[in-house]
Amino acid sequence: MVKILSGVEARNKRKVALMERVQGVEKTPKLAIVQVGERADSTAYIEQKKKFGESIGAVVEHYKYELEIPEHSLIEEIFTLNNDESVHGIIVQLPLPESLNAYSIIEAIDPLKDVDGLTSENVKILQSGGMGGFTPATARGIELLLHHHDVEIEGKYAVVVGRSQLVGAPTAHMLTNHGATVTVCHKLTQDLAKHTREADILVVATGNAHLITKDHVKEGQVVVDVGINSVEGTPLQEELPDRKFTGDVNFAEVSEIVEAISPVPGGVGPMTVLALFENLMDAYVRLEEINN
Repeated sequence: MVKILSGVEARNKRKVALMERVQGVEKTPKLAIVQVGERADSTAYIEQKKKFGESIGAVVEHYKYELEIPEHSLIEEIFTLNNDESVHGIIVQLPLPESLNAYSIIEAIDPLKDVDGLTSENVKILQSGGMGGFTPATARGIELLLHHHDVEIEGKYAVVVGRSQLVGAPTAHMLTNHGATVTVCHKLTQDLAKHTREADILVVATGNAHLITKDHVKEGQVVVDVGINSVEGTPLQEELPDRKFTGDVNFAEVSEIVEAISPVPGGVGPMTVLALFENLMDAYVRLEEINN
């Protein structure tokens, strides 16, 4: 029988230790979330971050700005948060409106407070396998999910389908840093199934519903589905209960073949939120060491 890589189970177990970390520090860790505009899905995701943060004893402050805010004004707001010693982590909710340069906005964040791990400094640390940076929350969530379910990464052959800077690329670097040999595939890859069938660990993050079918997998594989596609599927109760979602993997087909698979919802999603706040606590510790 296939093993289900439950992110809810893993999150709930690690959450206990995270709460202890929060309660064991002198000040209250604070996360600042910057949002531009009123996208309903972004607001729903932010609300879930706020709920989780409050449940572990952290403070989450939501800074909302109008769509028309000039880029220089938003950067000034981020600089203010950089200089606020009560703020330990800053994230900019993506996507940003096309009127703003997302790279410039992200780069304005102090790398020591960049708990999303998207500034160039943190990206370079991850790519080089160095210490002291932040792994983006989804990639760290995948790492923690695999660890919780005793999936060995070292020495394995991993295939990541998707090369986005938010998920695919950092996940590939994370797996490499843990000793895997990694191939990254994308929409231009020829004969995708040939590559995916060779993997010991297959991570799929493309935003294409049911891209991966039984023809893309083999027995003994571990499949991590990062896809969140708003089509007919199971309601994502914890984040967007009024909409239905499915993953990038045809779960019904693939789960009949592989050794282990993460569900959508209930797999990587819960771990991503947890990982964000583990990054926040790491940021808190580093900042306190610097300021004291």
